[in-house]
Amino acid sequence: MKVKATFIALALGTATFLAGCGADNSNEQTSGKDDKLTVYTTIFPLQDFTKKIGGEEVNVESVLPPGVDAHSYEPTTKDMVEIAKGDAFIYSGIGLEGFADKAQDTLKNEDVTMVEAAKGIELAESTHAHEDEHAHEGEHAHEDEHAHEDEHAHEGEHAHEDEHAHEDEHAHDHGDTDPHIWLDPVLSIQLAENIKNELVELKPDSKEEFEKNYEDLKTQLEELDQKLETTISEGKHKEILVSHAAYGYWEKRYGLTQISVAGLSPTNEPSQKQLQSIIKEANEHNIKYFIFDQNLEPKVSKLVQKEVGAEALTLHNLESATKDDVANKEDYFSIMDKNIETLKKALN
Repeated sequence: MKVKATFIALALGTATFLAGCGADNSNEQTSGKDDKLTVYTTIFPLQDFTKKIGGEEVNVESVLPPGVDAHSYEPTTKDMVEIAKGDAFIYSGIGLEGFADKAQDTLKNEDVTMVEAAKGIELAESTHAHEDEHAHEGEHAHEDEHAHEDEHAHEGEHAHEDEHAHEDEHAHDHGDTDPHIWLDPVLSIQLAENIKNELVELKPDSKEEFEKNYEDLKTQLEELDQKLETTISEGKHKEILVSHAAYGYWEKRYGLTQISVAGLSPTNEPSQKQLQSIIKEANEHNIKYFIFDQNLEPKVSKLVQKEVGAEALTLHNLESATKDDVANKEDYFSIMDKNIETLKKALN
C-alpha cells in the first residue's frame, strides 16, 4: 500500500532520493487501522487539536518546522514521502498553506487521506483596507483615490523588485478573506469536529475515545470563548494597534477593532500615505501599546511603534509554534491564555 510513496519522488523529479526506499515501505506501517494512526498536520492548532482528540490512538507530527511561515513553506521530498506513508494529512484547506494544492496533486494516488479541516467554515471578509486593495487592484481604480493612488504607483515601479510580493501572490489563494479562523474558539470547535469525524472514519474502533476527547476539547474552547468575550467587553477601549491583520475574527465576534500596519500577510506593507493614516488613528485613540506577532518585528512596524511612542507587546497568532513554545510544551490554550493577558493590558 505504502510502496507508492516512491512515486512521489518521480513526481518531484528526485527519484534518486528514494531509490532504496521502496523495499522498506512495505515493512513499515502495515496500516495503522489496527494500530496507532499516523497523522501529519500543518499549522499548530491543527496539530494540537489532533493530538488532543486522538489521544493514545494517534501519532501526530507537523510538517512545518517551528517558527516557519505556512504561506511560503515548501516541504522537502523527504517530507512528502513521510506524509505518503501516513494515514492522513490534515491541512486547513483555505489557501493558507501555499504547498497544499501541490501536495494534494502529488499524493492523490497514495493511500493517505487528505483532510481539509476547515471544510464547511465560511471565511470572513478582510477588515483591513490595505489588504483589500491588493485583492481588488485594478477593479475599483476610481472608487477611492486616497486608498489607491499609491498602490498603482507601486504596481508600475516595483513589479519585479520584491520576491516576497510574488511569493505572497501565489501563497494567498484566499484573496481578501481572512484565514485566521483558529483564533476564534467557536470556529475552532468546527475545526475540531471535522478532525474528530475523520479520525473516527479512519479508526472506528476508537470512536468512543475520540468522541470523549473531542467533547473535552469543545468544553475548553467554549470556556476560552467566554474568557475572550469578558476580556474585550470589560476593556476601557476596543482598539489595538497591531503589526499584522490577524485578528479580524475577534473584531467580528467580540467587537474588537484592530488598527493594523500590514495586511493578512505580514509582507503586505502600507504606503507612506497609509502609514500616516495609521499613526493618526492610533494617536486619536491614545494607543499606548504596539502589538507584534510572536515571530516578526518588521521595520515598518517598528517605525510606527516609535512614531506613536507605544510600548511593545506580543500576540501569538498560533500559525506556527516557536522553538520556545516547543521547548516549554505550550499548547493552544496556554498560548491563548497569554494572548488574553496581553489583551487585558492593551485594552486598559
